Amino acid sequence: MKRTAEEIKFLTARFESVLRAAGIKVTAQRLEIYRHVAATAAHPDIEAIHRDVLRTMPHVSLDTVYRALALFTDLGLVSTVRPQGHHHVRFDANVSPHHHFICVRCRAALDFEDREFDNLPVPESASALGRVESRYVELRGLCAPCAATRASGPARAPRAGARTIGTGSHRR
Repeated sequence: MKRTAEEIKFLTARFESVLRAAGIKVTAQRLEIYRHVAATAAHPDIEAIHRDVLRTMPHVSLDTVYRALALFTDLGLVSTVRPQGHHHVRFDANVSPHHHFICVRCRAALDFEDREFDNLPVPESASALGRVESRYVELRGLCAPCAATRASGPARAPRAGARTIGTGSHRR
């Protein structure tokens, strides 16, 4: 799923403001890398981001993308998503409180918001471990398109190394 031009404009302005406030230069490479993360709600992995950036900036190295995303994560501009059984970290420009629904068939990671989940009481067993600063819920199941095709076979995770991981086998 692509974000609207207005959403991307808002996220990009916030990005530039946060970098400047931290005394970090807003370079063309950093801006382009961030725009590719901000433009989609598909939670791309680093390789997908690098491939996309190469279309507009053919000399950007994978190392540059790694370093930029590490910086963005440290500054709170992106969050990371690592669904269970997925070996690649995925990136999300939506840093507002939200949760994820992970499709067990196509591995799509879909954002959703729910105040009830946001306000779940912290179990005593978790409080005993330390101070909880945020809550995050990850649900697993079949996304609507996969559920609609359920009759064609049982839900199963793609084989190890399958490249459908990241955006699902259908467009959002």
